[in-house]
Amino acid sequence: MTAVTNTLKGAFRIGQTLSVLGRTGVNWMLGERPPAPKLLRQTFESLGATYIKLGQFIASSPTFFPKAYVEEFQYCLDRTPSLPFSVIRRIIAEELDRPIDQVFAEIDPVALASASIAQVHAARLVTGEDVVIKVQKPGVENTLLTDLNFLYLSARILETLAPKLSWTSLSGIVEEIQRTMMEECDFIKEANNLKVFRDFLHNTHNEDATVPKVYEHCSTRRILTMERFYGVPLTDLESIRGYARDPERTLITAMNTWFASLTQCEFFHADVHAGNLMVLKDGRVGFIDFGIVGRIRPDTWQAVSDFISAVMVGNFDGVADAMIRIGITHETVVVSDLANDLRKLYQQMDRMVPDEVPYQPEQADDDVNNILMEMVKIGESHGLHFPREFALLLKQFLYFDRYVHILAPEMDVFMDERLNMLH
Repeated sequence: MTAVTNTLKGAFRIGQTLSVLGRTGVNWMLGERPPAPKLLRQTFESLGATYIKLGQFIASSPTFFPKAYVEEFQYCLDRTPSLPFSVIRRIIAEELDRPIDQVFAEIDPVALASASIAQVHAARLVTGEDVVIKVQKPGVENTLLTDLNFLYLSARILETLAPKLSWTSLSGIVEEIQRTMMEECDFIKEANNLKVFRDFLHNTHNEDATVPKVYEHCSTRRILTMERFYGVPLTDLESIRGYARDPERTLITAMNTWFASLTQCEFFHADVHAGNLMVLKDGRVGFIDFGIVGRIRPDTWQAVSDFISAVMVGNFDGVADAMIRIGITHETVVVSDLANDLRKLYQQMDRMVPDEVPYQPEQADDDVNNILMEMVKIGESHGLHFPREFALLLKQFLYFDRYVHILAPEMDVFMDERLNMLH
C-alpha cells in the first residue's frame, strides 16, 4: 500500500514540476524574460525544497558551474511558510511514540524558523531544560527522491543528446547532490555530527567554543531535540560587544576552532554563514546546524595548506603545483604554464584595485570571490577538475574573510600569529 501511495505522490510531484516549468515557458513567450541565471533561480524557488537546495549547491560550487549562475544563486532563499502547529505536533507525537506531555512541558506553537526541509520550535523538557526541536516536514524525503530521480533522468538524456557539454558530468553532479541532501534528511546523522564535534572540542581542550547538546531520548530520524542557545549572530557587532569584551578575539576563537577541525576532526562544518555561528551570553562561540559537513582526505588537506601558503607569499609556481595536486586530471598539466596564467591574473587584479582607492568591505567580498572563481577557471582551462570539497573549503574561507572585515578590519589574517591557519 505504501509503495502505491509513494508512486502516486511521485507522479503528482512530477506533474507539479512540469506545471511550474510550463508556466515559466508561457511567461517567457509573453515577454517576461529576465537573464537566464535569474530566471532559473526564480523557477527553482517556485519548485520548492529540492530545487532550493540545488540552488544553494550551485551557489557553493564555483568548481562546477558557470560564474553568472554561482553569483545569482547566492540570492536563493530557503525561507518557506511554516506549517500549522497541529501538523508539527502530530509528527512529534508519531516520532516519540508516547504522549508528548511525558517528554515536553511546553512547545512554542510559533516556529523560530522554517526552511524547505524542516522547521524549528522552542520547547522545554519536563526536566526543565530549554531546548529547540528541529522537525522534518512531512513528505520531504519522498519529494526529494522523486525530484532527484527526475533530474537524474533528465541529465542522462541531456548528456546523450549533447555529449560535448562544456562542463563536468551532469548526472555525476545530481548523484553528488542526492548524497548530500539525503544525509541532510537524516537527523540521526546530524546528531552524530554534533557529538563528534563536541568530542573534538573536548579532546583539543577548547573551552571557548561549544555545540548544542543532543537529547537522544527525544530525537529520531525526523526530529532532533537540542539544547537551546541564547546569543547573537557573529556579525552583530553591537550586541557582541555586550557579550564579549573583545570581538576580534571572539572571531579568532571561531576561526581557530574551524581550522583545527580540518585536521583534528573527521569533518569540517561546511556552512559557517553568520546564522550558524553565535556568540553566546557567556562569550563562547556556538557552532550550530551540522546538516552540511565536508570531509577532506589528509593528502588533499596538505595540498590545500600548501595552496594557502603559496597564495600568501605570491609564489605562483607553488600555487600551480598545489592546484594540480588538489585537482583531478586526465592529462599532463605544465606547471610553468599554469603558474604564468595565475601570475597574469594576479597582476590584472592588482591593476584593478589601486592602493589610493578607499577600502570598501562589500567590494573586497566581490574581489575575493572573483579571484577564486577566476583561479578555478584557469585551472579548468589547463584540464584540471576540482572536487566539491575544495569549493566548500574556499566558501568557508570567504565567510571568515567577510567576518574579519566586519569585526577586525585592521587584522592581517596571513600575518597574525594568534591564528593557527595551517597547523
